Amino acid sequence: MERHRRCRWSLLLFYLLLALQCVPLIFCLNEEGLYLLRAKRGFDDPNAVLSNWNPSDQTPCKWNGVVCDSATGSVVSVDLSSSNLSGPFPSILCRLKSLSSISFYDNFVNSTLLEDDLALCQSLEHLDLAQNYLTGELPSRLADLPNLKYLDLTGNNFSGNIPASFGAFPRLQVLSLVENLLEGTIPAFLGNISTLKQLNLSYNTFSPGRIPPELGNLTKLEVLWLTETSLVGEIPDSLGRLGRLTDLDLAFNALTGTIPSSLTDLTSAVQLELYNNSLSGELPSKGWSNMSALRRLDASMNDLTGQIPAELCELPLESLNLYENNLRGELPESIANSPNLYELRLFQNQLTGKLPPNLGRRSSLRWIDVSTNKFSGQIPETLCSNGALEELLLIENLLSGGIPATLAECRSLQRVRLGHNSLSGEVPAGFWGLPHVSLLDLAGNSFSGGISKTIAGASNLSNLILSANKFSGTVPDEIGFLDTLLEISMDNNGFFGSLPSSIVNLGQLVKLYAQNNALSGKIPSGIHSWKKLNELNLANNQFSGDIPDEIGDLTVLNYLDLSENQLSGKIPVTLQNLKLNRLNLSSNRLSGDIPPLYAKEMYRDSFLGNLGLCGDIEGLCNGRDGAKSNSYMWLLRSMFVLAGFMLVAGVIWFYFKYKKFKKVKSSIDRSKWTLMSFHKLGFSEDEILDALDEDNVIGSGSSGKVYKVVLSNGEAVAVKKLWGRSKTTDDPSSDLEKGGNHQNDGFDAEVDTLGKIRHKNIVKLWCCCTTRDCKLLVYEYMPNGSLGDLLHSTKAGLLDWPVRFKIAMDAAEGLSYLHHDCSPPIVHRDVKSNNILLDADYGARVADFGVATVVDANAKGTKSMSVIAGSCGYIAPEYAYTLRVNEKSDIYSFGIVILELVTGRLPVDPEFGEKDIVKWACTTLDQKGVDHVIDPNLDSCFKDEICRVLNIGLLCTSPLPINRPSMRRIVKMLQEIGDHLKATVGKDGKLTPYYYEVASDNGSVA
Repeated sequence: MERHRRCRWSLLLFYLLLALQCVPLIFCLNEEGLYLLRAKRGFDDPNAVLSNWNPSDQTPCKWNGVVCDSATGSVVSVDLSSSNLSGPFPSILCRLKSLSSISFYDNFVNSTLLEDDLALCQSLEHLDLAQNYLTGELPSRLADLPNLKYLDLTGNNFSGNIPASFGAFPRLQVLSLVENLLEGTIPAFLGNISTLKQLNLSYNTFSPGRIPPELGNLTKLEVLWLTETSLVGEIPDSLGRLGRLTDLDLAFNALTGTIPSSLTDLTSAVQLELYNNSLSGELPSKGWSNMSALRRLDASMNDLTGQIPAELCELPLESLNLYENNLRGELPESIANSPNLYELRLFQNQLTGKLPPNLGRRSSLRWIDVSTNKFSGQIPETLCSNGALEELLLIENLLSGGIPATLAECRSLQRVRLGHNSLSGEVPAGFWGLPHVSLLDLAGNSFSGGISKTIAGASNLSNLILSANKFSGTVPDEIGFLDTLLEISMDNNGFFGSLPSSIVNLGQLVKLYAQNNALSGKIPSGIHSWKKLNELNLANNQFSGDIPDEIGDLTVLNYLDLSENQLSGKIPVTLQNLKLNRLNLSSNRLSGDIPPLYAKEMYRDSFLGNLGLCGDIEGLCNGRDGAKSNSYMWLLRSMFVLAGFMLVAGVIWFYFKYKKFKKVKSSIDRSKWTLMSFHKLGFSEDEILDALDEDNVIGSGSSGKVYKVVLSNGEAVAVKKLWGRSKTTDDPSSDLEKGGNHQNDGFDAEVDTLGKIRHKNIVKLWCCCTTRDCKLLVYEYMPNGSLGDLLHSTKAGLLDWPVRFKIAMDAAEGLSYLHHDCSPPIVHRDVKSNNILLDADYGARVADFGVATVVDANAKGTKSMSVIAGSCGYIAPEYAYTLRVNEKSDIYSFGIVILELVTGRLPVDPEFGEKDIVKWACTTLDQKGVDHVIDPNLDSCFKDEICRVLNIGLLCTSPLPINRPSMRRIVKMLQEIGDHLKATVGKDGKLTPYYYEVASDNGSVA
């Protein structure tokens, strides 16, 4: 009995132990989950994206980024895109037998890809590792994966040649290796991948080589993207065999020869990009009718000749860009039948004939630029039939007739340039008052009549250019209502009467040209309000009366011409406040003494033809009174010289007596200073040197110190004193920021750039002072400092959204001027919030051009640098990879500034972990929404406008340069937002309107 009892207990214990052994089997994670956990342990996961990868689960099928087959339960996909993960590629994933898709797009995956581990991914069909930090050579065994269809390694640091094995992919459909550091040439064996649909190799550092003709064997290819891949030679005829190709992009290379007629066999092509090459010869004359799907053709900036084929213009084009070639003949009338056409740019060719009379009737044209050709006939009346036309640029042609009345109703117009044609007649009244036009250029024609009073409605007008026409009549009072005007050029016309008194209300006016008219009366009083006036020319009119004393208050005036009038009285002594580059008061009725500053032989021609003037200049005032006056002047000068000599002697004695107490001043030998001015100066170098005191220091950096100097006239300037050679040589930390240029710390670049350009949103460089060991740069003083210092301080509350938008708009216009209106274009290379300075009204100026460079047109829009310049968090990724810089690098940096304005955050913040502001914003938008991105200090009533600006910032920071808009386009997008914003807050006056700088749209300054 006892034995049976023991047997039962033993049996019970056995079953209990068996049950305990079975418990962990019931709750254990399966093998695939264990592999994934091992992959997780290799990642740094600051955003806890993998937090629900829990070992207590039975399967990983509900884990973030993991997808399982519904039937078998096996893992088939791992997608952890934009998760901020960092660490090496987890090759353990290749042990998942059914895994067909891996995506780690937009992370920080680094190290190299191991050949043998990848070869285990036999089931893999989709591999996306784009926008990471992978290095080394491309793994040759990737081609061993039998099922791989999609391979995207864009935006990494892969180097070396493309492996020969890549020509043996059995099923590959997409191969994208854009933006790496690949070498060698584009290999011919890629033409063996018969299954390929997309081949994207753009933006690599290939050696110069030809387009392999073997690529014509890829008959299934839909996209061929070879932008900026150092291509040379001719386009092979074999590309015409790619019957399924929709997008062919060969831009920014050095291709030569003609455009082969075989390309017209690309019957599926939608987009054909051939710009920025050296193609020549005629466009194919036939075969374009085969390309019935073509929407965009851009073959600009080559050397194409011949005529524009009529067949080409019969296609349903949306955009046709053939500018800067040598095309001849007429523009086919069939272009007017393209219903989708919105962009037509043909400037700088040799086209002749008439513009199609129905151009614009069947399409919503927005941008027309046919400048610098030989078009004749009248301007078509139908250009704005659909009310969408924004830019009408017809300068330098042979057009005749008048301005069509239909254009007077085109309220969408923003830029109008009709200058230098043979146009005539009166300008329609409504045309003067178009509300959105910022630039109206009618110069060099034969227009007659007067300026209509309807000009009062042109509330956005900043540049009115009417020079060299036959305009007449009086200047209407309404012109003084346009407080946005920067320039009025109405010279060489027949205007008469006096200038309206309201003209002194134009406080933004920079240039007033009214010479060679019949204007009369007095120069209006109140011109002291023209604080920004730089050029004033009223020559060859009939002005009378005195020259106003207040002309001396125009502190930035450097060009003054009042010659050939009937002005009388004395020359105002206040004129000495102006150190003018050009002065002409000749042929008037002026009398009295010439102000001493100008009583010099060098100014003799400035005063001829004024019989009553006296001065120490040969040929002026030779009578007895003049001689007596001269003798008195000689005596006074002698006394001043003697007094000056005694003063100098006393100063020298005092200097040597107290030498040991004047260490700061003792090192300055003013006789050795060289002053170079770029504007009229109201101060001397002595005023600057006397103020270089430590009490006046307002900033200090790796390149030197910045002083605030208050001048004797009460105005302030900012002076940057660059370190001497010893300082820069000992400061290698500045290499990254200043491009390693220790020899001049950016001095030459700053002077070369700012000394030549003029723009309201570029900081003004007054002058520079140099000695062998010290260099000074004197700028206009910006009371509110830099955007970065203000935005990221306790004073950020001063920057409400209208102010921040104003700053973004101003900075964009400044950069647009550098990129599009300077010839050659200028790339800033260090755009950041600390280099955007703010004036008293929070107007923005782009500053610090110490590492700026020009981009030579012959270099196809890019320039290779020997070292990275820029600041952490602002450097475009492709610039860091390739050291090749163009305007797109500045656009990326400007996008970072926009994100700062929207978010209120720094570009690099410890809170972001290893992310920058771009990755943080994108991740936060995806996971939490826009409210967690926008600066909480901003008023929610502007949320719509803020979101639209945020979108622009994200577009500017696109990883691919080709996806970033141009600065000119950014200005337009911001202006569209600004129009909506002005409608919201304009009534209370919080927002200042924004306007474009005048410049030729083909690069030359107007």
